[in-house]
Amino acid sequence: QVQLGESGGGLVQPGGSLRLSCAASGSIVNVYTMGWYCQAPGKERELVATISSGGVTNYKDSVEDRFTISRDNVKNTVYLQMNSLKPEDTAVYYCSADIWSDDGYMSRFWGQGTQITVSS
Repeated sequence: QVQLGESGGGLVQPGGSLRLSCAASGSIVNVYTMGWYCQAPGKERELVATISSGGVTNYKDSVEDRFTISRDNVKNTVYLQMNSLKPEDTAVYYCSADIWSDDGYMSRFWGQGTQITVSS
């Protein structure tokens, strides 16, 4: 059994910062690409940022100069540093991880989601 546990969401004023964390645990053989997605009310879930096991990153255009994704491969943890937050960043944020687990399968796992609200 593999689980992803998220932390770090909340309410922040425009221009503020937040840092999200997501740790993978359980029957893990290897963790490949990890990422963050967001889903605003009435919208589909969309990619925010991803990072490969080798550290190659990819960002949604609207966050590229404000958010930074990073990971700790020893801790199987991915982070999202979010700076200069805007009201349009308000959404539920989900972490994801492509994991080879000890049942012999590679699957994408998801965190439970954490709400980020940017409002004055």
